[in-house]
Amino acid sequence: QVQLIESGGGLVQAGGSLRLSCAASGRTFSNYAMGWFRQAPGEEREFVATISGNSVSTYYADSVKGRFTISRDNAKNTVYLQMNSLKPEDTTVYYCAAARAGWAPRKSYNYDYWGQGTQVTVSS
Repeated sequence: QVQLIESGGGLVQAGGSLRLSCAASGRTFSNYAMGWFRQAPGEEREFVATISGNSVSTYYADSVKGRFTISRDNAKNTVYLQMNSLKPEDTTVYYCAAARAGWAPRKSYNYDYWGQGTQVTVSS
């Protein structure tokens, strides 16, 4: 069982930055690919970014490419999402997820564990 706890959400003006963190429990963090997704009320969960266990592979949604950066620190059991040049349309709840996978999945159904989410609000 893996527990995921997100932090770092909040309110920021358009053009600003936030860094989300996701701390994972367990001793085999490096065996898991980690992803960030986001979901607005009434909408489907949307892929944002993913990183493989060894950080070799990363993928981003087109909507965030060049603005967001995913990284991880396996010694700290933590994955990060650095969000720069934020836009009002980035406003929603962001979820961290863990997948028992050797690659970096982009589909939510590949993920086995999910955090509770953290709200990001970007004002115009």
